[in-house]
Amino acid sequence: MTKVDVVPYDPAWPGMAAGAVALLRLVLGGSVAAIEHIGSTAVPGLAAKPTIDLMAATDRLDRVGGHADVLEPLRYHRHVNAMADRLLFVRWVDRVRSHILHVVTLDTWPTRNQRILRDHLREHPEEADRYGRLKLELAAAGVHSRDHARAKAALLQELTDRARAARGLP
Repeated sequence: MTKVDVVPYDPAWPGMAAGAVALLRLVLGGSVAAIEHIGSTAVPGLAAKPTIDLMAATDRLDRVGGHADVLEPLRYHRHVNAMADRLLFVRWVDRVRSHILHVVTLDTWPTRNQRILRDHLREHPEEADRYGRLKLELAAAGVHSRDHARAKAALLQELTDRARAARGLP
């Protein structure tokens, strides 16, 4: 059974993300227009799995997909999944997933739920606390990794819906 590791917020996470962003910008060059720190590690004070999530925007996914060879030396490996609207690269360090790079298209960038929810949680610390408490409770209860996302789904949907509505988005 794989237990989910949720830890208290680490003030080192933004610096880790900034370092990863700088390195990715260097190797990906003009193939990406933007790269941001997303996910729970991007929300000050929020408990999280200690994995740095990043999101990059490109005009065409194949522009970054074709650069998988320059990401390999940085230990980012392409993760094939069923999502046709993004590319995923996972960075492993000592058999631990340290970073995830989501690559999406520029036309979807402004309405990406991950970015919208991150900003909402930063603006509403009481909701971030609520989300953090749930994650810590699930981890303490030993919820298996495959059930973790499902157990958070209702609250995440509620928070994302509220964040999108606040921005006038469906």
